[in-house]
Amino acid sequence: MQRWRGLEDIPEDWGRSVVTIGSYDGVHRGHQLIIKHAVDRARELGVPSVLVTFDPHPSEVVRPGSHPPLLAPHHRRAELCAELGVDALLVLPFTTEFSKLSPADFVVKVLVDKLHARAVVEGPNFRFGHKAAGNVDFLREQGKTYDFDVEVVELYVSGSAGGGEPFSSTLTRRLVAEGDVEGAREILGRPHRVEGVVVRGAQRGRELGFPTANVETLPHTAIPADGVYAGWLHVEGEAMPAAISVGTNPQFDGTERTVEAYAIDRVGLDLYGLHVAVDFLAYVRGMAKFDSIEALLEAIADDVKRSRELIEAYEGE
Repeated sequence: MQRWRGLEDIPEDWGRSVVTIGSYDGVHRGHQLIIKHAVDRARELGVPSVLVTFDPHPSEVVRPGSHPPLLAPHHRRAELCAELGVDALLVLPFTTEFSKLSPADFVVKVLVDKLHARAVVEGPNFRFGHKAAGNVDFLREQGKTYDFDVEVVELYVSGSAGGGEPFSSTLTRRLVAEGDVEGAREILGRPHRVEGVVVRGAQRGRELGFPTANVETLPHTAIPADGVYAGWLHVEGEAMPAAISVGTNPQFDGTERTVEAYAIDRVGLDLYGLHVAVDFLAYVRGMAKFDSIEALLEAIADDVKRSRELIEAYEGE
């Protein structure tokens, strides 16, 4: 998959293409439906597919300080898009100047002059241009003028996870924030992932016999509610079953919120300085302060046992 940052990175001899545009944070199942439609349509037409997204998130530029928690950093979104068959990913730097582009100017500068769109594929609620004034109806009218088709793909509707709401990044963020990682998994089509570099912490887990990888998460990461979770710790291509703790470590009166993963049944791991990923499969229990270290150790042992069971059950499905 080709990756471009900014319009100037697009090859000068770029021909017609099928384009889809959006933040696509999380690349959830609704996104996947749109992206797959764009990829399939491109193959039917014999042209490449292009996904256009933005950095930073538009809300941070339009309303500074309102950057939403991110379900996936850009490199992860690129990986997921490549898996879906996207031929090229265009990341447009979203600046104050760019935010002032009218819908008509956006169509000409991006879709017509640079990407030579043959077709544009979007969801029904797609908005673009200054003050989000452009929508799919406007896009259709522009398509008549500039010779591109507009195809609208309906989004999935969630089941128990969202009470019948359409799949969306906003809904997924809410479920993650509530600790409902199972619900988030239903929408994403995979476990929610948090990434970062392993840093040195208080090393209490090591002292207690359960050494953890203390993950310094990337900025704006959507982190699940405080609690204990079952999942995986991904290190250099290996997925290790893990019991994961999120919170301030109330047992020791901690104040800093951390994400720590204990790789089940693994010993002697030296992960400091490595970039790792943590997948959240299922909620185990809430964060608690125990009456004694012995009670804490019993709880951790039970967390590990329960996490192992949940992971094995999932892998056996």
